[in-house]
Order: sequence, then structure tokens, then C-alpha cells
Amino acid sequence: MNIDEYTALDATALAAVIASGEITADEVAALATEAIARVDEEVNAVAEGPFDRPLDYAADGRFAGVPFAIKDLVCHAAGVPTRMGTRLLGEGFVPPADTHLMARFRAAGLATLAVTTTPELGFNGNSEALAYGSTRNPWNTAHSAGGSSGGAAVLVAAGAIPIAHANDGGGSIRVPAACNGLVGLKPSRGRVPSGPDSAEGLYGMGVELAVTRTVRDTAALLDEVAVSYPGDPFVIAPPARPWAEEVGADPGRLRIAVHTESWAGSHVDPEVAGAVDVIAEVLEAAGHHVERRTPNIEWESLLNANHVLWSSFLAGSVAGIEALTGATAGPANLERTTWACVEYGRTVSAIDLGVALAAVNTVSREVGRFFTEYDLLLTPTMNTPAPLLGHLDANADLSSFEWTTRIFDACSFTSLFNQTGTPAISLPVAQSARGLPIGVQLAGPACSEAVLLRVAAQLEDAVPWTDRRPAVHAATLMSPAT
Repeated sequence: MNIDEYTALDATALAAVIASGEITADEVAALATEAIARVDEEVNAVAEGPFDRPLDYAADGRFAGVPFAIKDLVCHAAGVPTRMGTRLLGEGFVPPADTHLMARFRAAGLATLAVTTTPELGFNGNSEALAYGSTRNPWNTAHSAGGSSGGAAVLVAAGAIPIAHANDGGGSIRVPAACNGLVGLKPSRGRVPSGPDSAEGLYGMGVELAVTRTVRDTAALLDEVAVSYPGDPFVIAPPARPWAEEVGADPGRLRIAVHTESWAGSHVDPEVAGAVDVIAEVLEAAGHHVERRTPNIEWESLLNANHVLWSSFLAGSVAGIEALTGATAGPANLERTTWACVEYGRTVSAIDLGVALAAVNTVSREVGRFFTEYDLLLTPTMNTPAPLLGHLDANADLSSFEWTTRIFDACSFTSLFNQTGTPAISLPVAQSARGLPIGVQLAGPACSEAVLLRVAAQLEDAVPWTDRRPAVHAATLMSPAT
């Protein structure tokens, strides 16, 4: 197997080739290491690694030997430094144990070779933390990789690895998936373990999974990691059958609502809205009932809740880092907007927090009511294709509210489903006139991952995307030493 053949395979296909004995896992790891070296000089997506050899994994796992990377945020591996995108952690904190999700990744056989970049503490729709420098989009390196799982998405899109860990507190799986031409599923709240360090990350808005190139990889990985652990705050309804079996299954005739206007009132690029309209026509042609409708969203209330919840969460995270390291947070080791959010978060009262959580309940009830009338909601993932680097500058001189507004104006279709805790998936169904990927989002009610995966697979067949290749790609670049 050569690099070109390696980069053409998704995780499912690569696992099958390794299991057949056609190539060894060690040989695949060498190819992946070479592929990472080829692209990373151009895109700057690696925070740590590639390692001399993959982290230990189960040789009998579903994805045994498939190259993988974990994001430098929340999920962590024993003995591997984590920086969370912040200079406050210096060279990184070395955790003594795996998180539950890392244990699941190992059990699935995923061969972790690197840690990927993220914005500082994950609060950005871009990945340009001062701790690492700018992570660049492989389709056009003058553009953003998205965030906060930007490094993960870049490595997968550029052919370096077929699948990578990602997490999502306001769109951080779906936004980089849209920016880089990938599949990105945000599962239901509580579906994937986030312990033992936390119960519900970011007041329940944060969830874990991955970015992939194919719907079947997303479904198969969800089967491997959707496991409850003792002490989890709740256990949600299990699937009726494995999610991998939903890929290719008939979704039936669904009621699908379509909405292309930003709930924030911010600009939506006509190419993005047009891509949603095309997919609505594809779904209608497939037999679904499609009409223009939207839940009644009070954006100001949603935005204010995000401001309170994100800022207080960041203040708590920074306090934890200070206690862990003995460092003192401030403008010298935090980016300006992070520090502004931390300062504000330290003033948030229990009453403020209660009001914010009440607003989340209100919007969740409205979205829940909406999904009694419709099975799915189709929207853009992002307002625009990937913006230029620096568009969301976390070191800008902005107040915490100005920064929160700027992020969610740019990512106005994703954060709603973090507040509701309901699943949503971004699919790379189109490209702009300038060759940048365009993602559309399908969202459904709680525990509707099966329906989302059926329809996603239906669209993958109707408007295939896996033959597209970005300008920066492991199969077309030479290694730095060449």
C-alpha cells in the first residue's frame, strides 16, 4: 500500500485491509506518520506528536490499527501532555489516567498517533490559539479551519488520518466539518461518556465524538463509544439496533422542515442558502415531505444564556488549572477574549446562572414541541463557507459579550442544539464557487441519531462527496525531508 492508496480509504475500509493481513498495523502507522508529516507543515494541525508509535490499543477492536488523533481538549490519554490550547498550561499537564472516552477509543482499536489543535479552552469557531499558532484550511490555507475541532478536521480532510476525535459545545464538531468537507455528528446529550473528570460538560452543552469522511465511519464509531459508566448523571435510551445498520436503511417518508435565515439575524451567504435549497429538493425527490418552517427562537435569550454559561464555565476551568498548576491566570497567559470572559464569569451569581438555565429550558421546550410536528430540521451548518484566517480573533480587544456575540453570529445555526441537547449532523454536500466546502445541517429530536444517519447515508448516495480532494493533501505533497 502506498500513500495514495492509504488516503483513499475510510476507517472502515482501512480496518478491513489490516484485518485481512494485506498490510500490517505497523505499516499503516508508518504511512500515517508520513502523511501527517507531509501536510502539517502547511496546515499546522498537530499540537503533540506524531508519536514514535501509536498509543496502546486493543488488537481485536473494530478499528484495530486505524490511525487516529485526539483533540487537545476534554478527552485525554494517560501520560500524554494536554494544553487545551492555552499558554496558562505552559508545556502541558500530563494526566495520570485516561478519560472514559479515551478508554473506549483504545478498546475500539484506534491507533492514536497525535493530539490536534484547538482554540484556547475551546471557545471559538476558529482554531488560531496563540499557544500553537494558526491552523489552516487545506482547501485554501488563507482560510479558517473552523473550530474548535479545527486540527482534527484538517488532518482528516487532508488525508493524514481517516478519523479523529472531536467535541462540540456550540458547533465545534459541525463547524470544522463544514469548513473542511467532512461528516460531523453531534450526538444527543449523555450519549457518549465525558467522565470521570466531569459529568455534563459545559452545563450539558458539551458532547464528544469525531469527524470523519463517511457516514458509515461515524455510525460505526458511535457504536463503539456510546457506553455508560458508573456515576454518569443519567443513561439515555439505547438504539434499537447498531447504528452501523442504519447506514443504507430506508428512512421512510419523513416530515422535514427547512430554514435558511439566521436566527441571529446575521448574514447568510447566498451560496450556502442555495446549497440547503438544493438538498431540500433532493430530499423531496426521495419522497420526503419538505416545507419551510422553523421553531420560534428568541435569539437574544439564547445568546444571553450562552454568554453566562460559557463565561462562567471558562472561569471555572481557569480556576481548576490555577489550582492544578499553581499558575495565576491573567492577560499575560490568556488571550484577551478568554480573559474578558473569565473576568465576567467570576461575577456571575447563582441567580444569573439559574436565569440562564431557565432560558435553556424554554428554548428546549420550544424545539421539543417543534419536533412533534417534524422529524428533522434542515439548515445551513455555517452562515458562510470557511472565512479568512483572523476573522474570529480570540486575542482581539473585545468584551465578553462582544466576543460571544461575534462567535454565535458567525455560527448561528449550531448552538441551538447544544442548548437543547438534541443531535445534529453536518454533511459536506456542496462547494462554493471558490472551491471551499459547504456543509448543511440536519437536526432531530432527542435520541434520533438513527434517523439522522439513515438520511445522511441517503444524501451521501445522492450527492457523493468522498471523491473531492483539497489542495493540501497527503497524496499530493512530498514529505518535508524530500
